[in-house]
Amino acid sequence: MRRAGFILAILLAVFGAAPAAAERLVVSLSNHRVAITSNFVGEELVLFGTIEPDANKAALGSGYDLVVTVTGPRRTLRTRRKQRVLGIWVNVDSREFVRVPSYLAILSNRPVSQIAQQDLLRRLQIGLGNSLLPQRIGPDIADTVRDDPFRLAFVRLQSQQALYNEIATAVTFLTPAVFRTAIPLPADVPTGNYTIDVKLFAEGLMVARTNSALEVTKAGFEQYVADAARDHGLLYGFATMLMALLTGWFASVVFKRD
Repeated sequence: MRRAGFILAILLAVFGAAPAAAERLVVSLSNHRVAITSNFVGEELVLFGTIEPDANKAALGSGYDLVVTVTGPRRTLRTRRKQRVLGIWVNVDSREFVRVPSYLAILSNRPVSQIAQQDLLRRLQIGLGNSLLPQRIGPDIADTVRDDPFRLAFVRLQSQQALYNEIATAVTFLTPAVFRTAIPLPADVPTGNYTIDVKLFAEGLMVARTNSALEVTKAGFEQYVADAARDHGLLYGFATMLMALLTGWFASVVFKRD
């Protein structure tokens, strides 16, 4: 009994004398719900945060790096390759991207390639080049090499619509332990639930991680139309056809020549 108590005391001294201290992230988003109305032209959300350093050491100041990854709802999208045939541009091949983020933003205080080693960036899926974008190739679904032509074209097209972004100067440290970043949402941002993953790095290693979320939803008349089209497709189609006929008839009456 005395020996067991002695062993227990040693274990407590080694493992339980002081809890392992580490950096801790606390973040706050300016708005967790974005409503899309008829006059919506895009919005920029602001993410603020603080770093609570290890209790046994002071903040590293310039030694900290931060990467914020914003991921939108996953969708299945298709990329087509066009080629000139007999003087006409036609689709000759296509590739389906299965359940990929409809919106993806990687925001950091400096280029991610300078924050950590490539192996760690690839394992944590940090950066557009390291994000998983699975494709349907025949009967299989898999991520391809980073220089795959369809993958490069897909990322380029999404970037042109401001749906994919990698901004190396988006995170600003206001003090050694306080930071902010702006999350740009374009006018045609997809609706749904978004996840915000915040990773803190020090000397090339991830030392803390936290997350937040936001929702993008339609509001007002747009929401009513979207609900009607989804829940009452037949009636919605009939109403749309009737509206088109009435509009055509009204235009013919107004602009009728005598």
